[in-house]
Amino acid sequence: MPGTTGHEPEQSRPVPVAPTSHRRAVLNTIRGSLGNLVEWYDVYVYTVFASYFEEKFFGGDEPNAGIYTMAIFAVTFLMRPIGSVFFGRYADRHGRRPALVFSVSLMALASGVIALTPGREQIGTAAVVVLLGCRLVQGFATGGEYGTSATYMSEAATRERRGFFSSFQYLTLVGGHLLAQTVLLVLQVFLDDDQLSSYGWRIAFGIGALAALVVLWLRRHMDESLVLTARGHRSGSLRELFTTYPRQLLVCFLVTLGGTVAFYTYSVNGPSTVKAAYAGQGMTATWINFTSLAVLMLLQPAGGYLSDRVGRKPLLVFFGVGGLAWTWFVVQELRDVTTPLASWAMLVTGYVILTGYTSINAVVKAELFPTHVRALGVGFGYALANSAFGGTAPVLYEAAKKHDLVAQFALYVIACIAISLTVYVFVLKNRAPTYLDEPGNELRNEPRPA
Repeated sequence: MPGTTGHEPEQSRPVPVAPTSHRRAVLNTIRGSLGNLVEWYDVYVYTVFASYFEEKFFGGDEPNAGIYTMAIFAVTFLMRPIGSVFFGRYADRHGRRPALVFSVSLMALASGVIALTPGREQIGTAAVVVLLGCRLVQGFATGGEYGTSATYMSEAATRERRGFFSSFQYLTLVGGHLLAQTVLLVLQVFLDDDQLSSYGWRIAFGIGALAALVVLWLRRHMDESLVLTARGHRSGSLRELFTTYPRQLLVCFLVTLGGTVAFYTYSVNGPSTVKAAYAGQGMTATWINFTSLAVLMLLQPAGGYLSDRVGRKPLLVFFGVGGLAWTWFVVQELRDVTTPLASWAMLVTGYVILTGYTSINAVVKAELFPTHVRALGVGFGYALANSAFGGTAPVLYEAAKKHDLVAQFALYVIACIAISLTVYVFVLKNRAPTYLDEPGNELRNEPRPA
């Protein structure tokens, strides 16, 4: 059995509950992924509407308002490792479902507060303090959401369709971004830019808070993927993670490194670049970003399904090689493109490459850790890389533009992808037995694939 240490009796470990049918796996995936959708909507509504609300918090005469707004976005990523530890231990100790319910509750509360917070003209710098505080809470909740939902999606899937079912984590993650773009698109139909800056952005945050209430009900009724043993159960700790599974934790970090930088560069910096290129041209940029993100979202199940057929490693290598070749165009050349179809094609090409990572990264990381430390290991390894490299990509890009260092930023992203590609090629094995293949995770009454 992979990773067995021999120092712990089997009955002291938590017992994973394998799904008995594809139908139950589908139902649990829908319930879990809808919550993921709303949580990531709450994350991305901030970046999508940033240009409309930044003057409310920083004042219209602040020349660095855009950088400060993205800096708050980046600072909140510092809370993700803390959230990953708290929710990871909570999920490994008490179950995946209560941890997911708790995280979405925090996201809803913070979004509601942002929607109702007065601007700088009314309460001065306290407006920025409230905004930062709410985003820190959301960073804390997001840190728990990723690891726990990645674990749940992988455990709730049937064995021969783990890649497909777990791909819905990023389908709904991207879907959250797309939903934020959809809300902007709808609001632009009924409101002009002045109205969006005045109160329209508050509607967008309020929608996230209300939608989370529906998700609370859905998550309370989904199956638990973990049954805790009555006697002698203990969940994994950070100490055990660092002493017993340091290699797995490092691999999780390095697998995430290039993927998270590329994801935020392609899906956050890319759309913001398009938005700037088509400023003053009505809804052109919104349509380009909306339809290209829709393609990225729909590609996720295809990538997950393909990984079930050929293995995870080929897709990760495809992403790594493609990222090395295409990042320069996304970062350096996209900003000079003024033809809508060409801008759309450049974004979509990047998203096809990105799918090699996004569609399967959840299950790849879940396969690294045993059940009793899985949510903690996946969440913490991801959060460290995501906080240090992913969340900082938008603010680094904004600073690079201001100081004419965009080319250097592109080389930085390429270097991060190259590091991860080295791990994909020389460390990961294709279709090898994993911790998810342990007896407790096997399908009941269903044959293994040949």
